[in-house]
Amino acid sequence: MSDEHFLRVENLTKTYGTTTVVKGVSFDFAKGEFISLLGPSGCGKTTILRMIAGFETPSRGSITVDGENITAIPPNQRRLGMVFQAYALFPNLNVGDNIAFGLKVAGIGRDERRTRVEEMLKLIGLPGYDKRFPYELSGGQQQRVALARAIAPRPRLLLLDEPLSALDAKIRVSLRQEIRAIQRELGITTVFVTHDQEEALSISDRIVVMNAGDIEQLGTPHDIYNRPATRFAATFVGQLNTLPARISDAAAGQANLGGRTITLPGLPSGIVNGAEIGLAIRPEMLSPVPRAESDISLDGTIHDVSFLGSVVRLRVDLQGTMVNVDTFNDQSAVPPSRGDAVAVHMASRDLMILPR
Repeated sequence: MSDEHFLRVENLTKTYGTTTVVKGVSFDFAKGEFISLLGPSGCGKTTILRMIAGFETPSRGSITVDGENITAIPPNQRRLGMVFQAYALFPNLNVGDNIAFGLKVAGIGRDERRTRVEEMLKLIGLPGYDKRFPYELSGGQQQRVALARAIAPRPRLLLLDEPLSALDAKIRVSLRQEIRAIQRELGITTVFVTHDQEEALSISDRIVVMNAGDIEQLGTPHDIYNRPATRFAATFVGQLNTLPARISDAAAGQANLGGRTITLPGLPSGIVNGAEIGLAIRPEMLSPVPRAESDISLDGTIHDVSFLGSVVRLRVDLQGTMVNVDTFNDQSAVPPSRGDAVAVHMASRDLMILPR
């Protein structure tokens, strides 16, 4: 089996009674990739992960890992590691014994277990913690131990089911970076389930955007964010402004936006003169000052100003349409105030025509 097809899911379907929660999903990932299943609650992402792990039986479809069809294989024979949202550490075992648990079940000798535990503790940045108990650790430390326990048996595939959602924001950012660094160091293929778009964008090689049991888009973080394939993908991932426009000359790719005629790149076929469309643009692509690439300017009024640290977000009323405009914080500048008049500048090339 080629490394390019290390994890293959084909027509994976899960039905409970008359309700289908996963609808014939297929994807194919290479060895060593970090893949995120991203979507809202109830979209089927965790069900897919549980079918890969063997905790749920597919209604249809197949799962192949490294050339082996594991669809009907019991979970304990799949050679997979899994980390759950809840740390799921054994409270009566110390850290070393927690990490060594899977090794002991696998029949690995005591000396090798001890060596492997020391390696894992060093890898997760907790050397010397082997005699401590879970109640003596912080949440972030407990999740590190859970990760070490999952990878100690050297699984061929690592599954992470929203492992950071119970942690506070600062620890989440730090720990997700550590998980990514460990994953790269070990070269282990990893499937990460999350509903946090920033999390998925920051650490994934590729992202599967899911909605209502189906795949909306599969691609790199860059493509998912900058070239969304569906309306759902466009609106779910990142902040997005939508501007109403009307096609004035379909042949020339022209539309009326806020009383101005603009030329749109790549107008889809089938759109006729007079059609109303939605034009989407990210907040960071709008600016209160002209840029070299700006070819559109719309007059508006500042409705609100939010200081977000490195970013100042302006909420601007453009003739009845509210948009967010993100600018970098400039500590030497006086931020604008509510009620100020402002011209919002943008480049037509940055406008996305939302799929119907």
